Amino acid sequence: MSLLARPAVASLVAKTMQRVLTLADRRSGGQGSTAAFHARLPEFPRATSGLTIPTSVAPARVVVYRPPVEGAEDPAPPVHVNFHGGGFVMALTETDDAFCRAVAALAGVVVVNVDYVVAPQYPFPAPPRQSYEVVRWIAENGAAHGWDGTRLTVGGQSAGGGLAAAVARQALEEQGPAIALQVLHYPPLDLATAAKDKRAAIAKPMLRPWMGEVFDSAYVPDPLRRTDRLVSPAHPKETADLKGIAPALIITAAHDRLRAEGLRYAERLRQVGSLVEHHDVAGVDHGYDLNDDERGREIYAFVSRHIRQATADVSAG
Repeated sequence: MSLLARPAVASLVAKTMQRVLTLADRRSGGQGSTAAFHARLPEFPRATSGLTIPTSVAPARVVVYRPPVEGAEDPAPPVHVNFHGGGFVMALTETDDAFCRAVAALAGVVVVNVDYVVAPQYPFPAPPRQSYEVVRWIAENGAAHGWDGTRLTVGGQSAGGGLAAAVARQALEEQGPAIALQVLHYPPLDLATAAKDKRAAIAKPMLRPWMGEVFDSAYVPDPLRRTDRLVSPAHPKETADLKGIAPALIITAAHDRLRAEGLRYAERLRQVGSLVEHHDVAGVDHGYDLNDDERGREIYAFVSRHIRQATADVSAG
């Protein structure tokens, strides 16, 4: 075991990363990276409101993005619940601002962007449990907020994709809420396999082994728990029957260190009839959409088409 893989060291490094992020935000007066994220894809307007959702873990702050009023098709639109990336450690809610605005506009849905608890302050199983309870609350309380919780999709980028997969798994096991689609965008789905043993298609991928060691050890300090179904659904030892789990759109990046586990999970879902599509984005690495607006526009439109179709199918049914 390397030094960074030791839980106490990983926790210290993770907290240091959090402090650095907070300090940088303070120095910019809160307008540094946040302003840059808000400035992306200006063709999609930003109409948001805040909400706090009670859960057994901790209250969850969410940002609600509504579709443009002009030309709105549905007085009570469907809901897409989004979980941001950040290795289960970094509270990077604003990184997905452009994605949320685009999906709200293109899919005609309310997007709820969740500021979920992160490790090491809240290690596993707190984040997936809170995430599931947030989704359940949204499904049950939608009418009071002007959206239709019966037409519900979930998804996320990177660690958020892993949480969305965990939400879908809990919904299967606890008989609800009904999820029309889970969108897993370059997700980590096998934390039981050491980061150093995951191969990328390029020499210097964005995700380095040391990052995986810190994130995985801070999030799940006990290595024996990393085979848990809510942590590593793509690990070969996880063989439970997934028949009936929410339909999935899985998006992988061709150069990503996490690509192989995305492929394995896609095949697992295909075998039970729950894979809508696996889309491999050629020539890109992990987090590609955050640094390339044109690629971002393309993939956000692609995701939006799938969300629109999935929620329309619920209406038709």
